[in-house]
Amino acid sequence: MKTLILLLAVSLGGVTLAAEKAAPKLRAGAATSNITPELGTRIVGGFAPYPAQHVNDELHARCLVLDDGTTKLALVVCDLLGLHRAVSVEARRLIQEAVGIPPENVLISGTHTHSAGTALGESRFEPNQPLDSYQRFVARRIADGVQRAVNVLRPAQIAFGTVDVPEHVHNRRWHMREGTAPPSPFGKVEKVKMNPPRGSKDLIEPAGPIDPTVSFVALREPNGTPISVYAAYSLHYVGGVGGRSISADYYGMFCEALKALQPTPENAPPFVALMANGTSGDINNINFRHNERGRSGLAQMRYVANDVAQKVNGALAQVTWQEAAPLGARYRELEIAWRTIGPELIAWAKETEAKAPKLTKGDVPVGAKWPTTPEYVQKLSYAGRVQILAQAKQPAKVPVQVLRIGEICIGSSPCETFAETGLEFKKRSPFQRSFMVELSHAYLGYLPTPRHFELGGYETWPGTNYLEPQASVKIMDALLAMAGDLKQAAK
Repeated sequence: MKTLILLLAVSLGGVTLAAEKAAPKLRAGAATSNITPELGTRIVGGFAPYPAQHVNDELHARCLVLDDGTTKLALVVCDLLGLHRAVSVEARRLIQEAVGIPPENVLISGTHTHSAGTALGESRFEPNQPLDSYQRFVARRIADGVQRAVNVLRPAQIAFGTVDVPEHVHNRRWHMREGTAPPSPFGKVEKVKMNPPRGSKDLIEPAGPIDPTVSFVALREPNGTPISVYAAYSLHYVGGVGGRSISADYYGMFCEALKALQPTPENAPPFVALMANGTSGDINNINFRHNERGRSGLAQMRYVANDVAQKVNGALAQVTWQEAAPLGARYRELEIAWRTIGPELIAWAKETEAKAPKLTKGDVPVGAKWPTTPEYVQKLSYAGRVQILAQAKQPAKVPVQVLRIGEICIGSSPCETFAETGLEFKKRSPFQRSFMVELSHAYLGYLPTPRHFELGGYETWPGTNYLEPQASVKIMDALLAMAGDLKQAAK
């Protein structure tokens, strides 16, 4: 009898062990939250924000949650130009409160659509500013989306893929024939021009590379039902929606186009695509070698979105699916100096304000105190920006983060980051499958590499660039150190 009981116990123990081994090693869930602001909200992206009068297409926070049985990660992409650090802090607090995911395990980024309401608040240089009503709304909706993604967690397989789509990305910073690049608003003659005249005989060559690769993480149920794709492409917004309208730009259109291509059963939770902005601080959709862009406005947005979606969908057919992906995260807030504003710039700013006409009505340029005539919009904007930046309390808090998803590594930056920085991270990361996402957890202006400060151009101007010239080096060093730590922990 004892022998029978022992054999039965061993048998049942074997069944339990087999069940444990058969248990899913990864779960995934995805959901969206609408973050479209009310009409009248200021649309940011140009030098003079203006009130929204129409919604062309809705804005969303798109959310993906992964669970390996020990660790949960949440990845969120918002249809916003960028978001203030305080919005990320509050959203991650709400997420931890609702579903227990630690703040350092949540990656929140903006797409950089130029046709959205602002979640930046009144002071971009104050890390702990009180949230306004729209910022509170966005934080709450992000947390809601993550909670809903947790609600639909189910067994998942994972795959990593890439596809090159070079035809839509062009470096927008150009070396020009000597003496032909216009001076900056500060009167300085520069070596490069951002967005030069198309097809100009004065163009020499781009000042930097492009990153043509769409990197993506795909999730599906074991039966093949698609769950989500998290993609990153180093292309600035396309733009051109017009009519003072709100739009998610090609990012949102890509998500809808890819969703339409997925064979999702009617009774399954909705498939959710996410398109994050890679490293596109010096990249846009215009081929400056030619005079004509071809399509314009919404037609170009849809063309880019549909083409990239088709190519990603084609690449999905070639990926290798895996059952497990150990998860990990590292998060730090670096202390990096704000850009130095010297007395000569302050004198220029005050002189500019003294000259700029004061209009009684109209759109107020970013950083300016009043509306002005068209020829002074840019100058008055920078006059205000440099004075505000000069008063910023040192140092800046610069959030950087690295996520590990199996053998995939995602690094982040809170800035509009140059393509060469993203390429460097891919090359130097200890994980072979690596890519970067920009505008994460904060909006801290452009992030040129040190060599670009000598070249000049829009992205290096004080007030467009907020951080010291060595900031990109310090951010890269931190990302690689955190990636190395995750790699070591995986052994």
